[in-house]
Amino acid sequence: MAPEELAKWDISIPPSGEGLPPGSGTVKAGEGVYLQKCAACHGAKGTGKPADALAGGEGTLATKQAVRTVGSYWPYATTLFDYVRRAMPITNPLSLTNDEVYAVTAYVLHLNGIVGEEAQMNAATLPRVKMPNRDGFIDDWRARAGK
Repeated sequence: MAPEELAKWDISIPPSGEGLPPGSGTVKAGEGVYLQKCAACHGAKGTGKPADALAGGEGTLATKQAVRTVGSYWPYATTLFDYVRRAMPITNPLSLTNDEVYAVTAYVLHLNGIVGEEAQMNAATLPRVKMPNRDGFIDDWRARAGK
């Protein structure tokens, strides 16, 4: 693979948000992108089918019927941005603009009740989002950074 092609995939975003690209997106804009590019797989309002649900599952992690969604399981909002940017939509990964990724991220966070309807996500606001299960994980990022 050519170096410039490889660079397109070297886009990891840690919990700190270091390396987040320019751009921004609102919940309202994210709803439009989601309906157009995500709902066919993840269902209306993130309910799932045929792909995994993105919303719901609160309070289920300690049960035998754990429902792991963005809101119930994922520890960092930056992980959502990172995953959407690199892997979605499944039929055309890396096709969303930065603004579309920020917008879809805002919308999915809103579906989970994590951010309000007026939220705007960008490189400054996204790393400050406190996910409900943030303390449910061991923070390996800090260990690797020597902090």
